[in-house]
Amino acid sequence: MSDEEREEMELDLASPDVVTKYKSAAEIVNKALQLVISECKPKAKIVDICEKGDSFIREQTGNVYKNVKRKIERGVAFPTCISVNNTVCHFSPLASDEGLLEEGDILKIDMGCHIDGFIAVVAHTHVLQQGPITGRAADVIAAANTAAEVALRLVKPGKKNKDVTEAIQKVAAAYDCRIVEGVLSHQLKQFVIDGNKVILSVSNPETKVEEAEFEENEVYAVDIFTSTGDGKPKLLDEKQTTIYKRAVDRNYNLKMKASRFIFSEISQKFPIMPFSARALEEKRARLGLVECMNHDLLQPYPVLHEKPGDFVAHIKFTVLLMPNGSDRITSHPLQELQPTKVVDDPEIKAWLALSTKAKKKGGGKKKKGKKGDKTSTTDAEPMETEPKVDSQE
Repeated sequence: MSDEEREEMELDLASPDVVTKYKSAAEIVNKALQLVISECKPKAKIVDICEKGDSFIREQTGNVYKNVKRKIERGVAFPTCISVNNTVCHFSPLASDEGLLEEGDILKIDMGCHIDGFIAVVAHTHVLQQGPITGRAADVIAAANTAAEVALRLVKPGKKNKDVTEAIQKVAAAYDCRIVEGVLSHQLKQFVIDGNKVILSVSNPETKVEEAEFEENEVYAVDIFTSTGDGKPKLLDEKQTTIYKRAVDRNYNLKMKASRFIFSEISQKFPIMPFSARALEEKRARLGLVECMNHDLLQPYPVLHEKPGDFVAHIKFTVLLMPNGSDRITSHPLQELQPTKVVDDPEIKAWLALSTKAKKKGGGKKKKGKKGDKTSTTDAEPMETEPKVDSQE
């Protein structure tokens, strides 16, 4: 077997080394999320917190795989974003931005980390208040969380992407919320944050994706946005966009010196992963990014908004489809929620009762369990008026 063939085989979860890299990246991004949440306080500057999240990931990834023969790329796989209230996603401001957090803000925190191109991403919704979350804010977060729990049980070998799309819409409706349109949950591969196999958030005539079946040893970033509004977010100001990804299949001979300088810097520092314009020299970046965008050399991640007064929640997790079941490797405990809705739909309850563990193959005899033992500990409950949720100070 050639070295190339061996390397190709080793990029799969069948390789323990690959699993270790995913889990190491997940451990770092989970800790980074915890740090960011601890920094989210009224009057804190949003850009400072985003920078702390990214710095933590860079520092922690710099401490792993230091003494290996070949150089291993590692670091931020998706810049830290803190999208507040009706802002849906991708808000990661430039250093000059003076935006502050306020008491009662609903924060969607989104970030990613990679080791050797094996990516772990996470998003979490946190409300800047003491005590339980109530009312429609609790509904929208509970809807996202329950939809994430259902998705975790349906993203497994043998199931199809459309099964997940239909299920999460039903869950959101049970909380009188909507799944946000236009969101794709992507398969993750080495150095690929937006793989071709996807789960569509909402199916409609304008947006269609190829039907796909999940397979063992695949990895997915399951991305759930819920809203109390109409779930059709808008781009209000292109100037708010600060996150981009190099379009690796595009080339163009840039005319402006500032554009060539910026594009050269991007190609050296961020050849594959999304990055924040904050990491570039700001004045040059403002000039240079425009020409790069005009010629499709960069893929933008626009800042989208629902209507003022709408509540939006975001939960994203990374799941490994292992031979023994689905392994969710990124998450953070939610604050205590007291939703106004009680979910008693039998189909949703049946989905939540599914195990995340794979059925054992073969007809071996079952061991008798001790009295009182449960056969599975992976059942989830829909969030009702007094849910048992990990409270987080």
